Amino acid sequence: MNGIIGKKIGMTSIYTKEGKNLSCTVVEAGPCVVTQVRTIENDGYEALQLAFGEAKAKNTSKPMSGHFDKAKTSPKSKLVEFRQFDIVEKALGDTVTAEEVFEEGDIINVIGTSKGKGFQGVVKRHGFGGVGQATHGQHNRQRAPGSIGAASYPAKVVKGMKMAGQTGNKRVKVMNLRVLKIFPDRNLILVKGAIPGPKGSFVIIEK
Repeated sequence: MNGIIGKKIGMTSIYTKEGKNLSCTVVEAGPCVVTQVRTIENDGYEALQLAFGEAKAKNTSKPMSGHFDKAKTSPKSKLVEFRQFDIVEKALGDTVTAEEVFEEGDIINVIGTSKGKGFQGVVKRHGFGGVGQATHGQHNRQRAPGSIGAASYPAKVVKGMKMAGQTGNKRVKVMNLRVLKIFPDRNLILVKGAIPGPKGSFVIIEK
């Protein structure tokens, strides 16, 4: 599966030829450096390991520094493997750009880490409606979860019960988005709609 690593820049909107306004996300996609070439003979499968985003040398471990030195590139902060990459002629140290992988109109999947919202109650986390009106002395029960279990049977809270807890900060995959426009000179891709994560976060774009 072809793909590339990118960084979410923000959102904007563009007009189509028909005059329709489409909201889209701006992604800085590459250029990525090939830091390892997996082969069936050595690894049992074929894949390209791409790296993106500059990292400080002092924050890079010695093993990883040697790994980047082999590819003759500076330390990077994000590494991702893409299996069955169609661009087979790529070698160690080569770069992969967005225009090599994608074309305008392509249908893609985007993987990112959603925004973390901390510990949230059931109303915000799961969309519960609360327990109703503030009657019969219910002065602080409007956003409560209500009953969470049965009686003596099964005498436990069922696994998977929707309750309060950590919200966001999870790996999210949004499928079937469309590439609206590519700017090869600036390595930018306009993706229709929203993608997970805050501005400046890394995303993986798959074709």
